[in-house]
Parts: sequence; C-alpha cells; structure tokens
Amino acid sequence: MKLTILGGGGFRVPLVYRALLGDRAEGRVTHVTLHDVDTARLGVITRVLAEQAAGAADAPVVAATPDLDEALRGADFVFSAIRVGGLAGRAADERVALAQGVLGQETVGAGGVAYGLRTVPVAVAIAHRVAELAPDAWVINFTNPAGLVTEAMSRVLGDRVVGICDSPVGLGRRVARALDVADPAGAEVDYVGLNHLGWLRGLRVAGRDELPRLLADTEALGSFEEGRLFGAEWLRSLGAVPNEYLHYYYFNREAVRAYQGAGPTRGAFLRDQQAGFYAAGARPGASALAAWRRTLADREATYMAASREAAGAGGRDRAEPESGGYEKVALALMRAVARDERTTLVLNVRNRTTLPVLDADAVIEVPCSVDAGGPRPVPVDPLPYHAVGLVTAVKAVEREVLAAADSGSRATAVKAFALHPLVDSVSVARRLLDAYTGVHPGLAYLAKH
Repeated sequence: MKLTILGGGGFRVPLVYRALLGDRAEGRVTHVTLHDVDTARLGVITRVLAEQAAGAADAPVVAATPDLDEALRGADFVFSAIRVGGLAGRAADERVALAQGVLGQETVGAGGVAYGLRTVPVAVAIAHRVAELAPDAWVINFTNPAGLVTEAMSRVLGDRVVGICDSPVGLGRRVARALDVADPAGAEVDYVGLNHLGWLRGLRVAGRDELPRLLADTEALGSFEEGRLFGAEWLRSLGAVPNEYLHYYYFNREAVRAYQGAGPTRGAFLRDQQAGFYAAGARPGASALAAWRRTLADREATYMAASREAAGAGGRDRAEPESGGYEKVALALMRAVARDERTTLVLNVRNRTTLPVLDADAVIEVPCSVDAGGPRPVPVDPLPYHAVGLVTAVKAVEREVLAAADSGSRATAVKAFALHPLVDSVSVARRLLDAYTGVHPGLAYLAKH
C-alpha cells in the first residue's frame, strides 16, 4: 500500500513514519512518497526517516519528489499536511492581528481566517489533482484550519477526504487518566463541535458516564491541563470539558494580553526553532534524528504556553507525550478503511444529519464509526444553546472564507473577518485584510475585487 505525504518536508512527518514502523500487519503501508516544494527540507526529513528505519525489518520504502503529480500517482492514501506561506506566514498572521488588538492564533480568530484565505485555493487545487490522478485514494487532511480545509476539499472529493486532529484524542486520554480509568482506549467519548471548537460532554466506561464524577472532584479537575486552564467552577457551569482552544473564546482578553506580552509569538518561535533544526539536520555527519528529537521535546514543552500562563495553569504535563498523537489517529483510520477493521474515531467529516443546526455538507468534528466504507458520524445529542451560538457563528465565518476563495471578493473576505466572534469591529476587519494582503503575496487575488 502506498502513502503519499503532502508537506513531506514538514517537521512532524517522522511521527507518522515512526507509527508506520510499528505496523507489521498484512496490508500495511510499504511505500511512502514525500512531496514538498522545499527540496532542502525534503532532504533533511528523508535523512531523519532513514535513521528511524535503521535496523527495522521491512521498513516502508521512502521516496521524495517536488513534483505533485508524480507523488500522487498510484497513491492509496494521501496525507495532506501542507503549510501555505510557511512558519514565516504564521508569524505574520499573529503579528498583524495583535497589532490590531485581536487574537492572531494559527486557527482561531483573525489568524485562522487569514490562514484559511491563503490555504483554501491551494488545497482545492490539490483536491482536483487527486481526483484526476488518484481517484480511488482517501485523503487524510491535517492541514490547518483542518475543518475548513477539509470542507473545501470535500466539495471536490466528497466523503473521500477526512480531517484529523490530535486535540480530541488527547483530551479524552487526559480525562480518562484523571478518572483513573484502567483502559482509556476502551472508554466511549461523547465529543462534538467543529475543529478546535468542541466539547467533551461525557466519558462512558462499561456503559456508565463518568464525567459527572470528575466534575464533582476539584482535586481531580486540577490534575490535568484543561482542568487547570478553564478552572473547576467554569467546567461545572458548562457541564463539559472544552477543547483547549476554547480558552481563546472564554478568556479572550486574558489570552490577547498574554500574547501581546509574551515576546516572540508561537509562530515566530517555531519559525526560528525549526530553521535551527533544518540547518542542524543538513550538516554532514550530524544525526538528523537526534536533532529532530531535541526539537520535538522543546516544541511540545512550550505548546500553548501563553494561554497556560494567562490561566495560571503551570507548565505542560510532561506525562503527555507528543501532543495527542495525530499520527496514531491517521494510522487507525487507514487500517480501518484498508482492512475493514471497524473502529470509532473522532474525525472531521460532513455533517449529514448529525447536528440539525448545520446543513448536510458542513464539516464537523464528532465520533465516527469507520470501516472499509469510510467514516460515518455516530448519533449525538443536540448542542446546548451556548455551543450552538459559537458553532454556527464560526461555521458562518468558514463559509465566507470559502466564498471569498472562490470569488476573489474583497468584500466577502472582509465579511469573514468581521463575523468572527473574536474580531470586534468591521473597521478592524478592513484593517486586518489590508495588512494581511500587504504581507502575504498569496492573498493578492483578494485585492483585485
């Protein structure tokens, strides 16, 4: 089986390859093709993978190419993890938004809108090439903003594109650990929302919902990151545990203040950190794998540091390895589809009739039953009104981003910014778009209409 990784020179690709090395079952991935427009990055990541494979029996063969069509031909699965504009673009997204006094996080608020406006046209073009060259392939999308990009690609590929994120699985694991669940993998998670905008509303063990027991236990709530990030009182008010990204909505003023006073933004930190990694990994005689491991440990330790500082939540939980493990979700998804191994995973898929407040084509993030036919959302309880408000408002923003990407309309792009709950003025929205088109050549298509 052939797996093609778009954005194959990206820093997190070795996580995927490491997961593949542990798969020995029939029908496993035997060939991995890396595609990236940056050949220098491709070279470094290829070195990391070669070191990972050293001594491993039947390691997947790795090829690398900057040619998209070559990478797609013959693919059974396409893993999309591109970053349009690179980390320099992310740093600019953050800087522009903070200058206007609003949040510039990668996927949330103004930064997420800007990232979506420059990523959607590229993602749609890729979807058309997949449809032409690998029509039977399944696309697993991790490109951010993951829900928005998955919805854009689904307009071309239908249900054969599935979005994944590591946040829900990580949240479920942390809640299970706080509850001392003996087998976290066997717990049934009630999670619903959009990507980076969801709530864990229940955790069933042997048919019993254990979340009320957690919400009643202040000490247990303080034992994991979301409990410290949101506080016991707020979690009890919600009757749920939100995805960590909802901190930007519920504590927006504090988050913006923390980011403004934090020095280098997250994007700027990663830009400089990864530049150092790629330089170190390219040195003759140096271990690219060792450089990658050092960089990964530092990256994970500093994840959402500004938000944790604003909430007084302390440092990142060192017992939480490599975020939520998106590569494990991707591998489980591929196994279920390729081998008809039925499983349940939280995924980004088209709504169908799952949430009545959204139309059938809206991509949502919910538990799905997965087998050879692909993922299907499992029935969930309706959203409470407070969640309906956020979900429908953010989905409206996503739809305006898609419309702007399709039409090139500046007015529609302004509307996307202005409708976002974390952008507080139409005037600010106009200034944001002016500033973003000034720093991102990829948004030039919006300046003409």
